[in-house]
Amino acid sequence: MRRAEVKQEVALKGCRWGTLKDATNWTHPQIAQMHWLQRSGLKTARAWLLKQRLREVFSQCTDRAAAQALLPRWISWARCRPAPFKRLGATVTKHLVGILEHFRSGLNNDFAEAINGRIQAAKVRAKGYGSDAHLITISYLVCAKLKHLPKNPWLHPAQQMSA
Repeated sequence: MRRAEVKQEVALKGCRWGTLKDATNWTHPQIAQMHWLQRSGLKTARAWLLKQRLREVFSQCTDRAAAQALLPRWISWARCRPAPFKRLGATVTKHLVGILEHFRSGLNNDFAEAINGRIQAAKVRAKGYGSDAHLITISYLVCAKLKHLPKNPWLHPAQQMSA
């Protein structure tokens, strides 16, 4: 929303990081910008408010019943807003059972995302692999945190014997 609206409203330039950060981490200039944004009546302000309300749902709900009460209200509010939030509301509706299951079980995909990040970093460092088997092998080595491997002789060279 902000990217499309910044072309008409020059004052929006520079407020991107304020809309992405948590309010507790705002700098003084960001506080002033966000107060201006909240009073502006722009679509960006409404989009930011929708995002904040969804964050509140996830931070306040401690069990499935509370989330089951608040999420449908947020979805109905998002569906009468700009097109990106209509799509987000449809996506949340489509995956509502899994989202509610998170509140019951407390499980999420943080671990899988962390492993994926390590594999992507290894791919960038290597600048390509000869085969898929090599990528899989490197992924195991990077992600497994193996303790029983010998030390790298190039990082810790043996002491030279003096004559």
